[in-house]
Amino acid sequence: MVDVLLGLQWGDEGKGKIVDYFAKDYDLVARFQGGPNAGHTLYIGDKKVVLHQIPSGVFHANKLNLIGNGVVLDPVTLKKECETVASFGVDLKKNLFISERTHLILPTHRALDKASEVSKGNQKIGSTLKGIGPTYMDKTGRNGLRVGDLLDKNFTTSYIKLRLKHQRLLDNHAFDEDISAWEEEFFEAVEFLKELNIVNGEYFINHHISQGKRVLAEGAQGSMLDIDFGTFPFVTSSNTISAGVCSGLGVAPQKIKDVIGVTKAYCTRVGSGPFPTELEDETGEQLRKIGSEFGATTGRPRRCGWIDLVALRFACMVNGVTKIVMTKADVLDAFQELSVCTSYNLNGKETTEIPFRMDKGTIEAVYKKFAGWDKPSSEARRQLNYRKQ
Repeated sequence: MVDVLLGLQWGDEGKGKIVDYFAKDYDLVARFQGGPNAGHTLYIGDKKVVLHQIPSGVFHANKLNLIGNGVVLDPVTLKKECETVASFGVDLKKNLFISERTHLILPTHRALDKASEVSKGNQKIGSTLKGIGPTYMDKTGRNGLRVGDLLDKNFTTSYIKLRLKHQRLLDNHAFDEDISAWEEEFFEAVEFLKELNIVNGEYFINHHISQGKRVLAEGAQGSMLDIDFGTFPFVTSSNTISAGVCSGLGVAPQKIKDVIGVTKAYCTRVGSGPFPTELEDETGEQLRKIGSEFGATTGRPRRCGWIDLVALRFACMVNGVTKIVMTKADVLDAFQELSVCTSYNLNGKETTEIPFRMDKGTIEAVYKKFAGWDKPSSEARRQLNYRKQ
């Protein structure tokens, strides 16, 4: 069976360390979407490691790790990641596998990402400029190159053909940066990638499932960034919700058992887009400072706010969440009073539903206030059982 672990907010919920914690109970950890725009932070002893594409179970001995076909893969980033992981004594030849159907991020995808974002001006999405969007566009446009194509003797010809198409688009954006250094890095990384374990991902994972092995599907970003159900158009380019596991790994819906959702005790968001509970004041700055809220991939300061139960209930619904993990509750130790968003005031009407477009109209968060606990949460030693009244 397959359990799923994913984010319930706008990403950055702490999924990496949670996957790392649970990985000991699984035989295989598989990433099912996203790309190097993800940043999953782990601590190996006292050393901080940020993984972008490699699944977060990679540091566990005798655990297999699969980069699924739903991921878009940057060979340059992967090579650097592999070098970091290998420095800890991990044998990637034994425990890292890559689906041959995984789409490749080319240097021109990164250029297109940058050109597109610059052209939007004040309406920019807040892209990480890693080439994610353009790569998914080529995937759905049936133009993309995949990991399996690297083994084809005509790969360079296919690359040049796609590069020329991209160049015409870049010319329309008047993009004139020299990306030759990016290309040199890319082809060096491609040779490295070809030495790794490239497999038919769907057969690989289903074989292990049929053998009774336990699989943990690891998501990137968060549910509110889902291309269909997130705060469109300020979203990522893939399905971040549990439904993405089936198309991103090639497993059937009935193989999925638990969906473990991860949420912070408050909310954060990186990049542009609606954020109903955002605090642009001293309280928001205090959350950012105490929680060290800076992007693991970009280093950008995260926007901070109180927890949003409207968005959280929505995320639990569309994912079919069976278990919830809450992170960073200790960040709230310092606050005398806490606020929880229980509903929205949308254009003068109260609602507990996520609207079609959160960036249209005026959304005001409706809060319920609670007294803080005024002591370190690390001192908690017992579980309280609450009964519904």
